[in-house]
Amino acid sequence: MSIVNTVLGPRDSASLGFTLSHEHILLSSAGIEDTFPEFIDKEFAIKEGIRQLSEAKSEGVETIIDLSTMDLGRNIQVIREVSEGSGVNVVVATGTWLDIPRSFANASPDDIAPLYIRELTEGIQGTETKAGVIKVANEPEVTDAGEIILRAAARAHRATGAPIYTHTMAKNRVGDRQVEIFIDENVDMNRVCIGHSNDSTDIGYLTGLMDKGVWLGLDRYPGQGVTWQERTKVLFDLIERGYGTRLMLSHDWSVYATMMTKQRLAERPLQNPDNYLFITRNVLPMLLELGADQEQIDDLMIHNPRHFWEGS
Repeated sequence: MSIVNTVLGPRDSASLGFTLSHEHILLSSAGIEDTFPEFIDKEFAIKEGIRQLSEAKSEGVETIIDLSTMDLGRNIQVIREVSEGSGVNVVVATGTWLDIPRSFANASPDDIAPLYIRELTEGIQGTETKAGVIKVANEPEVTDAGEIILRAAARAHRATGAPIYTHTMAKNRVGDRQVEIFIDENVDMNRVCIGHSNDSTDIGYLTGLMDKGVWLGLDRYPGQGVTWQERTKVLFDLIERGYGTRLMLSHDWSVYATMMTKQRLAERPLQNPDNYLFITRNVLPMLLELGADQEQIDDLMIHNPRHFWEGS
């Protein structure tokens, strides 16, 4: 058992239940909320977020990890209202995504790590809401600025014990370089999840990462490029190879994203009408058809997220 910080306060890790490991509610950009608040339809994000997550809760989803960082327009007020209104636990993130501030690119990891530590231990944006995870991102490769962020996250992890969850370009095997840097920084590999890994069907790459001790986030469903059925066959292959207790599933879904065109926003429900329930309604039944059992399903959706946060 351990304590996990959620947007509504600390929770016992044993109470997380069925967990989606990489989602979003509202996506925007750093500074928009403060400077041009009218650009963001927060009321829609709250109303639709409550609707979608209430539906998800009615079919068993109990917790989501919202991996929106400052540069993804993280909005604690919106997340809090959606969590309160839907009854779904939401863990929020500190860290930095791909839009690395120029000031960070010219800083040292030791300049940045205390900022993450403060959000993990004191609160975010003047609130008492504490982050529960550190998010970092590298695409299409680990740049010099990206390495600074990785090392800052590693040092914040060492200071607090908080887990790290990454965004990668799996087809470029970016996870290998992330792990290399984390090892150099003496990070506990059991506290690292390499995300977006199911954008790759390279079994050697995926098992090679887990053999170094990390978790894998198979967290793009239905995804693009690789069909969701092929993603699920690779998932089942990994379970058959004995890696089922090192995997977490999710969608990388968002209720509202200002960086998308109105046409793209309108098309998304056609591509994924199940939003946060695509895995429940499609992936898990297919896994059972392929030969997985309920215990293996429970590992993916309940036990693995809990063990990731507990470091067990």
